[in-house]
Amino acid sequence: MSDNLLDWTSAYPKGVFPSAGQARLGAFVEKLATDLSGPEGGRLPFINMPHWPSLKRDLEILTPRLKGFKHMLLLGIGGSALGPRALQKAFFPQQDQPGHDGPWLWIADNVDVPTLMAYFSKLSPEETVVVAVSKSGGTIETTSQYFLSCQWLKDSLGQRWKDHLIMVTGGEGFFHKESQKHGFTTLPVPTYMGGRYSVLSAVGLVPAAFLGIDYAAIVEGTLAVTKPLFETILSPKILSAHPAWQLATWNWSLMDSGFTQLIFFCYVPQLATMGAWFGQLWAESLGKQGKGSMPLPAVGVTDQHSLQQMFLDGPRDKGCLFITSGDEHPGLAFPDDIPAEFGYLRGKTMGDLLPAEALGSRMAMTQRGIPLVEARLGSCTPHECGRLMGLLELTTLFTGWLMSIDPLDQPAVELGKRLAKARLGADGLAKEKAELAEFLNAEHKTTPF
Repeated sequence: MSDNLLDWTSAYPKGVFPSAGQARLGAFVEKLATDLSGPEGGRLPFINMPHWPSLKRDLEILTPRLKGFKHMLLLGIGGSALGPRALQKAFFPQQDQPGHDGPWLWIADNVDVPTLMAYFSKLSPEETVVVAVSKSGGTIETTSQYFLSCQWLKDSLGQRWKDHLIMVTGGEGFFHKESQKHGFTTLPVPTYMGGRYSVLSAVGLVPAAFLGIDYAAIVEGTLAVTKPLFETILSPKILSAHPAWQLATWNWSLMDSGFTQLIFFCYVPQLATMGAWFGQLWAESLGKQGKGSMPLPAVGVTDQHSLQQMFLDGPRDKGCLFITSGDEHPGLAFPDDIPAEFGYLRGKTMGDLLPAEALGSRMAMTQRGIPLVEARLGSCTPHECGRLMGLLELTTLFTGWLMSIDPLDQPAVELGKRLAKARLGADGLAKEKAELAEFLNAEHKTTPF
């Protein structure tokens, strides 16, 4: 039994009306069963994770080899980078602290020429393994980094360069062809697993294994949340009692009541980077057909001093998922000779501040009528983090279903990609090239600053 809890006390303030999601439970039970059936876990492999037994064996074989490297250079963007970074920040924070002596995970997740050149000039190829992550191998940012990384490795290592490159990709596409051509060590991304749902595939778990993170505990934590939906005969009663369904119906109710933004306020410093991971999961899954709510990742207490003025005194259009944990580190005790105006700190430790500030922030938000659900972790272990990630993925899926949209695709994202390729002169794309020419030739109004 987990000590994690969802606190609904402030979930439905005045003006927020529970939506009638219960009336559609039967249809969603059937849809879930249908989508989970078929090879490779059907359309929802992030729920039943049929890839996990074979991936676990692959990682056990691969890990000793990974430990022979001091650096991992991960080439990936979006879901290929946000999940690995969240796990590193949560469970290998020493990488970013003074005095660390390896291993290091470096993530090339942008078209950032100076940073990429710094990796090539300052990392030792002999001590580095490059992990190229793209399900399709057609992600131009990652593929371009791959071309340059190959040359960097070849220039220094000669014929041994292939031993320093690992691919995480799908069963077809350019990266798949490259892995067959060169004989790279390759780990699969399940066919129906989109990038934003892929953290518990090889995408996130290869970097975790490299860093020595207990990746099995993370997966087991997620499965503890998802198993009730596929290891028994699912019924409307079971689905309605699941916390992810309850969170989804709350979010749907917020949208129906005119709340267009969802604050992900994380008062667990260890999990601060998870807000960016959740932001992509939520925005890319639910922002469709003029629908959805904008995710607003915020870190407590940092953003009490930057964003909370808007949260508390701006437009009343925001709900809040408020993340806390019960196992804060006590930290150093305050000395007795502190100035009188700070006397209330005598006898306390630095660790007393965070829960006090979290309570103050949560109370202030509820007093202002902000709909708020607190997700309270009993502890911040890999297992409990896995439970939280599983809960958030399921909540996103169910919210999309309640909205009558497909939370697994991202059609609008492709437009910008096609236009960028048209600008670079890719074959075809006649429509995009014509639109691009019209846009560039239009009269632009400018103001110097």
